[in-house]
Amino acid sequence: MGTVEPQAVAGAQAQLTDGFNLVVDAFKLNGIDTIFALPGIPITDLCRLAQAKGMRVISFRHEQNAGYAASIAGFLTQKPGICLTVSAPGFLNGLTALAHATTNCFPMILVSGSSEREIVDLQQGDYEEMDQLAIAKPLCKAAYRVLHAEDIGVGVARAIRAAVSGRPGGVYLDLPGKLLAQTMDAEAGRRSLIKVVDPAPRQIPAPEAVQRALDLLRGAKKPLVILGKGAAYAQADAEIRAFIERTGIPYLPMSMAKGLLPDTHEQSAAAARSFVLPEADVVMLVGARLNWLLAHGKGKTWGAKGPKEWGGQKFVQVDIWPQEADSNVRIDAPVVGDIGSCMQALLAGVGANWPKPPAEWLAAIAERKAKNIAKMAELLAKNPVPMNFHSALAVVRDIVRANPDLYLVNEGANALDFARSIVDMYKPRKRLDVGTWGVMGIGMGYAIAAAALTGQQVIAVEGDSAFGFSGMEIETICRYNLPVCVVVLNNNGVYRGTDVNLGGGTDPAPTVFVKGARYDRLIEAFGGVGAHATTPAELRAAIEQALASRRPTLVNAVIDETAGTESGRITNLNPKSAKK
Repeated sequence: MGTVEPQAVAGAQAQLTDGFNLVVDAFKLNGIDTIFALPGIPITDLCRLAQAKGMRVISFRHEQNAGYAASIAGFLTQKPGICLTVSAPGFLNGLTALAHATTNCFPMILVSGSSEREIVDLQQGDYEEMDQLAIAKPLCKAAYRVLHAEDIGVGVARAIRAAVSGRPGGVYLDLPGKLLAQTMDAEAGRRSLIKVVDPAPRQIPAPEAVQRALDLLRGAKKPLVILGKGAAYAQADAEIRAFIERTGIPYLPMSMAKGLLPDTHEQSAAAARSFVLPEADVVMLVGARLNWLLAHGKGKTWGAKGPKEWGGQKFVQVDIWPQEADSNVRIDAPVVGDIGSCMQALLAGVGANWPKPPAEWLAAIAERKAKNIAKMAELLAKNPVPMNFHSALAVVRDIVRANPDLYLVNEGANALDFARSIVDMYKPRKRLDVGTWGVMGIGMGYAIAAAALTGQQVIAVEGDSAFGFSGMEIETICRYNLPVCVVVLNNNGVYRGTDVNLGGGTDPAPTVFVKGARYDRLIEAFGGVGAHATTPAELRAAIEQALASRRPTLVNAVIDETAGTESGRITNLNPKSAKK
C-alpha cells in the first residue's frame, strides 16, 4: 500500500494513503498491470504513480486510440483493459472506444477524471465541467462514480466484475479530481481494497437445452457451424475444435474467429460462404450473432425469397446472454451458458456413433470451395503494375503463413474486405479487426496493445483512409520501440483515388487524397524505418526486414488508384444520389 507524508493524529504519527495510491493498488491487487492513457489534469500524477509502482503505462497521442488499445487488450486477456483519460473532452474521446467495446463484447474500463459533483450539479462552469456519468451510462454496460477514498476498492471491484461477467463489455468509472487527493489511514485503506473472487463464474447450460441442440444437429442433412468472435474470446479452443472434428460438421468462421481452427482445415467452409448459408438446414451459432454481418439471418443470403424473410433454417445458438436468442429469427435450440461449459457439454453428447453429415453435402461444399479457391489463385498469381489489393495481400498471406504467431491487425474498406478472404489465419485470436461496428481507426491502438501485451510481432494492414484516423500513433510505436510493421495500402483516396469534383471547381473530390503521398516518411521523423514499395517483391522485402529487425516500420505500398470499390463489400448500405 502506498503512503503519503505522515501527519500528527491525536499526538501520534499515522501513516496515510491517498486516492492516487488506492486506485493503483486496487488495480494491481486484481492482476491488472497495464494502463493505456493520455496524461493531463487531473490524472497526470496517477499515471506517474502507476508507473512508479510497477505498472506499465502506455501513453498515447489521442484518447480514442488508447481506448481501442484497452478494448482489444480485454479481448486478448479476458481481463478488463484500462483506459485512463482526463475529464470532458478527453472523456468524450475515449467514449467512442468504450461504446465500441460494449458493442463487441470486449471487457474494458474507461477511467476518467472529472469535475466535482457540487459544481457540475449547479452548472457553475468548472474547468471541463460535464456530467460524464450521465453521458456514459447509455453507451456502456455499467457506470460508477466514486466520491470517497474509502470506496475506491468497491468502485474498482464493481467495475471489474461488471466488465468481465456474463456478456463482457465496457464499464465507465468516474473519479472526480478531489477524490484522488483525499487521504485516509493507510491500514484502513489497505483493508478497503477488494480482490475480486471469481469475477466471471462459469455458467453451466441446462442438460435439456444441450440435448435439444444435439437432437437437432443429429437429424440435420446439411448442418453448419458458425464461429463468432465470442468463441475466440472464450478461449475454449480445444473444445471447439474437438466438437467440429468429431461431428464432421463444416464450419464458417467470422472474421475474428479465423484461426480457431486453421483456415486451411478441410472442414472450413469459408471459401464457400455464399453457398453454405442459403443451403444449410441446421445452423449452429457459437459466440456469433445474427446481426448485419450475417444479414440478420434473413433475405437472399439465407435463401429466402423476400428481404425480410428467412430461408427456413433451424438454428442452434450457443451464447452466454439469453436475450440474444430470437433477436432476428426464431432460435429453435438456445444453449445458454459460457461457451467453454456449453461446448464441453455438447462434446460429451457426441458419442462414437455420431452420424457424419451426408456425403452429398460435404461433396457439394468441397466442389464449391475448390472452384472459388482456384479463382482466387488465378487472381493472386497475377502481377499487375501498379499493384492491386490482390497482389499486395498475396505477400501478406505468404508472410502470415510463414509466421503464424504474429498478429494481423486489419482495417479499411477494400483493405479489410480483401484481406479477410485472402489472408489465412492459423492460430486463434491472431486476427484483430474492426468488429461489429465496422469502425475505422482501431488500427494503431490494436497494434500497440497486441505488441505491448504479448511481445509478439504485429503487421497492421491499413487502408490509406483508415490509417488517417490514428496515424499519429506511429510516434507511440516508435517511443515504446514496439515490433509493429504498418503496411499502408495507398491508392490515393477513400475507396479509390479517381473521383472528380462534380461541381467542376479546383477543390479535389471529397474522397481524394494527395497524390503520391509518402506515408513512409512520417515514421522516419520519429526514428522508425520507412519503406516505399511499388512491387510485390519490394513489399515482401520490406516486411521481412521489419520482422527480422523487430524495429517500428511503416511500408507505403503503392496500389492502383482504380483498384478499389466504393464501400468495399457493403455497397448495399450506401445510398446513391439520383443526381450523381
